[in-house]
Amino acid sequence: MTRLVCAAALAALLTGLLTGLLAGCSSQEERYCDAVKDHQTELGRVSDEGGPDAVLDELPTMEALADKAPSDIKDEWQTLINAVRALDQAFDDAGVDRASYDPKHPPADLSAADRAKIEAAAGDLGSDAVRSASAGIEQEALDICKTPIGL
Repeated sequence: MTRLVCAAALAALLTGLLTGLLAGCSSQEERYCDAVKDHQTELGRVSDEGGPDAVLDELPTMEALADKAPSDIKDEWQTLINAVRALDQAFDDAGVDRASYDPKHPPADLSAADRAKIEAAAGDLGSDAVRSASAGIEQEALDICKTPIGL
């Protein structure tokens, strides 16, 4: 009888623990999906407008979503964010206004080294790794949150 009571108590404890863990995962997922839905318009701007200005303007949004992201896509968010930060840093280091930067007609006083850094960072945003990360983030938003975000 004592074994039966202990077994029942253990089963109840494990069930409660499992339910709590699943609820914790669900609430993290819900928080992430709520944030994705809240920022859908801003993130859609990245694909609609394109260009470095649109991407760099949404860096804080991307960082906020990455903080809330489920563990299975944290790496994808980090890959994307690292590439965006590198482009931002390249513009800052060169002292170039990203909003008016035209790669076909860069500022006359832009050094070849700074131009190469900007071009390399912009190229990294289009790399297979970043495109794959963006596709993973988008797919997660569609599958889990039922929300397209257009990265």
